[in-house]
Amino acid sequence: MYVVLLNYTAPIEEIDYALPDHAEWLNKQYEHGHFLASGRRNPRVGGVIITRPMARGKLDAILASDPFSVKHLAQYEVIEFSPTKTAPELRQINEAVAH
Repeated sequence: MYVVLLNYTAPIEEIDYALPDHAEWLNKQYEHGHFLASGRRNPRVGGVIITRPMARGKLDAILASDPFSVKHLAQYEVIEFSPTKTAPELRQINEAVAH
């Protein structure tokens, strides 16, 4: 699984202008089953995405298609982790923990 930290590299006005396209992109990733959670960081300097397990190359391709990336409005820090404990509500999505 991955935690992706988005860091805005453009003024917030440019971010707000591109936000509808970014939101549509997020919706598509949820429809495809790639993302588990996402939201703004506080203070508003970027965002956070938690993904399902996938190959790193696939994640890189998905992130490259984000309008924030295409328009050079954000940088991405990808943190890979292997969850060894999961809340009961999340056990179905954690492939690393035996069911």
